[in-house]
Amino acid sequence: MSTSFQPGNSNIVRISTTEEIIRRRLEAERARLEKQHGLQHRKVQHFHRPVERPFTKAERGKTTLLFGGLTWKHEKLVHGSLEGLGYNTEVVPTPDVAAFQLGKEYGNNGQCNPTYFTVGNLVQYLQKLEEKGLSKREIIDRYIFLTAGACGPCRFGMYEAEYRLALRNSGFDGFRVVLFQQSGGLSQSDMEAGLEMNLDFFLGMLNGLNVGDLVNETAHQIRPYEVIEGQTDAVVEEIMDYLHSVFRRKQPWQLNGGVWSKFIRKAGLADTVEYTGKFLSQLFANEYLPHLEFARERFNSIRVDRTRCKPIVKVTGEFWAQTTEGDGNFNMFNFLHREGAELLVEPIGTWLMYMLHQAVQATKDCKGMDENLQLPGRWKLGKKLALRKNYYKKLAMLKFAEAVFRREYHRIKDALGGLAHGLTDQYELQRLGHPYYNSRSSGGEGHLEVAKNIYYSNKEIAHMVLSLKPFGCMPSTQSDGAQSAVVSHYKDMIFLPVETSGEGEVNAHSRVQMSLGEAKIKTKREFKEALQSTGFTLEEIQTFVRNHDPLQRPLYTFPRRKGVIATGANFILHVAELMKGNATLKPGGVESGH
Repeated sequence: MSTSFQPGNSNIVRISTTEEIIRRRLEAERARLEKQHGLQHRKVQHFHRPVERPFTKAERGKTTLLFGGLTWKHEKLVHGSLEGLGYNTEVVPTPDVAAFQLGKEYGNNGQCNPTYFTVGNLVQYLQKLEEKGLSKREIIDRYIFLTAGACGPCRFGMYEAEYRLALRNSGFDGFRVVLFQQSGGLSQSDMEAGLEMNLDFFLGMLNGLNVGDLVNETAHQIRPYEVIEGQTDAVVEEIMDYLHSVFRRKQPWQLNGGVWSKFIRKAGLADTVEYTGKFLSQLFANEYLPHLEFARERFNSIRVDRTRCKPIVKVTGEFWAQTTEGDGNFNMFNFLHREGAELLVEPIGTWLMYMLHQAVQATKDCKGMDENLQLPGRWKLGKKLALRKNYYKKLAMLKFAEAVFRREYHRIKDALGGLAHGLTDQYELQRLGHPYYNSRSSGGEGHLEVAKNIYYSNKEIAHMVLSLKPFGCMPSTQSDGAQSAVVSHYKDMIFLPVETSGEGEVNAHSRVQMSLGEAKIKTKREFKEALQSTGFTLEEIQTFVRNHDPLQRPLYTFPRRKGVIATGANFILHVAELMKGNATLKPGGVESGH
């Protein structure tokens, strides 16, 4: 969907979607054919979305905004950001199997497990509020729920209806739900007054998600190599408490009460200036970056041993299944860690960049067409020029949004020490995935599952790719069909798709263990060859590391060799270069060669 943001206006202006244009043209053609053949068309009464009771600004102080469904790191920062904007906010806990069972009890049959887990989790949370003494009327009046929605060939598009059905069946009919849309901005209906979806809201969410992504990935990079078990988790808890207070204290940029402010307001430019000021403050004020220095120092206080042999597992798949950290994906992250793997988790930023990329692609595909997807007549030069102007304007805005998002993400990555990976280039993913899965096919993660499998395997970033998905997920099932061709073309690839549900944890863990066994064999062979090439024993290398403190710090950087994937193998090759005098040891990194 094409959307635009008007300065000073918290509403997102909706423009026609491709689906709406196609529907109108189909209806027009159907009417023409019926009239031509003398057919009588009967009017059908279609279902319409129920009209919700509005959430007004006057209710904000006594209404609590509920949300959840991400990792606890992301949720804590988003919670702090929303509280800083003046909302009463609570995080719904990570859903468990009991929530899954409630979702099945109160919802429709045949839904995917993210539906059951998330819908049942909300019902479970409201039931616990009732157990604490609140009446159903009080809960309905004093709480609302913010969640994600979508369209396309996916049950994700049915989330809103499932929430309403389960809430009605469990006795909470009338409980208010507001949706983020995967494509098409925000569905707010009558919610604008109480929940202001303005630039402050979006920037707070964006910063919370980006910092959450990078803290989460940095922790996953350190945890397999920590010398003191559990130290990484303790440090992350400390970091998140600190950053939560930072996000909570942060105040939106506003015009001050000086002379210039009065002049700007009299000139009628207040909205434009304030909108511009907020945006420039995000780009140049560095309000979060200095606080990330604390996080960087705390991460770097952890002692690590990178002479360990660990296979790298890239986790991808359906958005919710690859993100959640609980029963919804069989607690797969903790399981892989216990099994001795180093994890590459998928940042939410990849999904956001994917949506921007799809908007760019759709804009390019419609170049020269009007809003009804029709080309103007040959001699309508004025209209052609206007369409061309609008095309380049829209494309420039989307490209600018891509550049800004990438810049902000990588600024945070560098501020945290640069250990986490950067955002993967969406145009490279499109190039890799399109021959196997059409990149214009929407729904779920689209072509990303196929593309990421090729990218992380063929570019020697991971030993194994694990795709987590719900049972019966249509876009992921389509991806699995394409993956058979991918695996046949990339013979050394270790790829495992796992369908998740509320049951079957033992079977899923067993399958992962078998594929992980192959990855471990590959890693051990790689580690052995690297060690033999150094001419040193492992004990000699470990002794050198113990005598040089920077080598025991997680944010110490070292080069990665072509053909060598494992962190441990690359590290011992680097240490051997230091021992031979072919590289210089620096506290903050490495200077290669003499």
